Amino acid sequence: MLFKLSVSNIRRSLRDYAIYFFTLMIGVSVFYVFNAIGGQAAMMRINDSSYEVIDILRTVLSGISVFVAGVLGLLIVYASRFLMKRRKREFALYMTLGMSKGSISRLLLIETVIIGLGSLAAGLLVGIGLSQLMSALVANLFEADMTAYKFTVSTEAIVKTILYFAVMYLVVMVFNSIVITKMKLIDLMQSGRRSEQIKLKNPIVCVLIFIAAVIALSIAYYNVTVGYNDLNEDKFIGSVITGIISTFFIFWSVSGMLLRTVMSVKGMYYRSLNSFTFRQISSKVNTMVMSMTVICLMLFVTICMLAAAFTIRNSMNSNIKELCPADFEGRVYIYNEEHTSDLEKMYKEAGEDITEDFSEYKHFYSYFDEGFTFEDFLGDKAEEIKAQYPNMMFDSTEELVRVSDYNALMKIYGRKELKLEDDSFIVLCNYGSVKALRDTAIEKGNEINVFGKTLRSQYSSCVDGFISISSNKANFGIIIVPDDVVDESGVHMEYFIGNYLSEDKEAAEKTVAAKFDNVMDLSDTADNYYIRDSRIQIKADSVGIGAIATFVGLYIGLVFLIASGAVLALKELSESVDSVGRYEMLRKIGADEKDLGKSLLRQTGIFFLIPLLLACVHSVFGMRFAARTLEVFGTENIGQSMTVTTLIILMIYGGYFLITFFSSKSIVKERR
Repeated sequence: MLFKLSVSNIRRSLRDYAIYFFTLMIGVSVFYVFNAIGGQAAMMRINDSSYEVIDILRTVLSGISVFVAGVLGLLIVYASRFLMKRRKREFALYMTLGMSKGSISRLLLIETVIIGLGSLAAGLLVGIGLSQLMSALVANLFEADMTAYKFTVSTEAIVKTILYFAVMYLVVMVFNSIVITKMKLIDLMQSGRRSEQIKLKNPIVCVLIFIAAVIALSIAYYNVTVGYNDLNEDKFIGSVITGIISTFFIFWSVSGMLLRTVMSVKGMYYRSLNSFTFRQISSKVNTMVMSMTVICLMLFVTICMLAAAFTIRNSMNSNIKELCPADFEGRVYIYNEEHTSDLEKMYKEAGEDITEDFSEYKHFYSYFDEGFTFEDFLGDKAEEIKAQYPNMMFDSTEELVRVSDYNALMKIYGRKELKLEDDSFIVLCNYGSVKALRDTAIEKGNEINVFGKTLRSQYSSCVDGFISISSNKANFGIIIVPDDVVDESGVHMEYFIGNYLSEDKEAAEKTVAAKFDNVMDLSDTADNYYIRDSRIQIKADSVGIGAIATFVGLYIGLVFLIASGAVLALKELSESVDSVGRYEMLRKIGADEKDLGKSLLRQTGIFFLIPLLLACVHSVFGMRFAARTLEVFGTENIGQSMTVTTLIILMIYGGYFLITFFSSKSIVKERR
């Protein structure tokens, strides 16, 4: 009997369960997709280093899944509250007819199991389908060979998804049982009869608090953008806390000012159903100040995480092509001038030939003049810049490279060579903020003195360039000077950069790396620091960082987006349930159905728009902060990343808005 009644209730209340079922289904599918990534990668041909990255990624995503499960669990409990509230009169009827609270609890238990199994099955089916699309993203990130790929279903991910959601549903069952035991028949029968009460706050207090909150928020914005260079850990944490508190008080004050502001514009307030519309909106915002704050902050985190993740991934992919134009680099930091390094000589002494594995290479040194530092380069601008950037290392020695060595390297890199005039210098720099500082000194026409010779800048700004292969734009400055300026006693670093002779790059990589490590073991390297880099290793590391950033950003961002949309949707639907009587009254006094639909659309639209608008304002400054923080990766593709982020938000958040509007419209029509 209870089973038949449960099935009947679900059929009758399908529209009430729409948001609940939709949220559960999306949650299950997202959970499955991100936990199935490891299984998808196993079906692709990738190199060993990529397998290591995928193992790390699986570990990271497994840890995040625990957090995600907690967020989704709270969301499911919140959704259950809506359904319980929606059915209070139904429960009152059951109790009036003699059904015990235990029977009602069992009824809800059966309904929860049915909805849970249905959403789990639907979510897994959607997740399995989406995971095949995710395979394309995995393959793109790791440049995998998908010829061996086939349609896959991750048993491990299915088991994990079922286990986690079974625990969540169990919590919901316990929650429902507790609520049922506390129910009183009189309260259930009177549900929905309580009149709407909007407590108008003191407008002067609201205005003052709003102004104070905006000022505090502006200071926080300033600290993380314009004042970025003076930002330390304490100041950053203080700015974050200030932003959170200010967000709360902005919503608190707006909830008090909104209705009074609209009421003061009588022509708009008394037009059509605007008075009803804005009173409804004011009532919702008044009761959801804390929830609005949390939703706004979750949307802000979602926007920034998704945009930053896509930016890192896109930038690092393009950086590999631009900044890693050679296969191998051996680099030696020379700390002892009496023990100058010579890699070719070290190899010969160990019975090896460093050049035999390369089709082309350049072996050269860079130099420094101990009396010439970054501060000396800045000249008259040094004091002004030191005041703005007190944490910079102004006493670091500048690195100098002969123009002939640089041009020979550029032939290997396939980049443009430099034509350096006599008694001139050119600065190579590709780190944005440092380049801007150097340009201010160069624009002023500062001259430099190295090894006793005075040089002037050939250009009025730095040239975008680099020496070492890398995945990041991290060249803070290298000065190209005429060959005859250099003093051999000022040797600073040794470079050996080249391209492998063999077409099998991975095999050549292993051979060259083994030789380098063997020579280092056999040689006296105590006074200097030896490093080897390769395009393959740099690419693998970059792919790893990009993949982890992309998947973590997507995972947390999507879950926060789902949670934000679901909470707003459930609140709006709950209010629609409580407002059925008000809509009936409007119909009785002659309100047109079209006007009622417009009123409901405006309510839903403004309700969803309020936290999103403030989140977008936060994101403008948040992304400016992120752009400075992510400068080393390059932020040229940030516009493209924001476009993709916007589309994701429109699809999911907009989807919740549309489902909420049509579900609310159905609810308020049902008593006609």
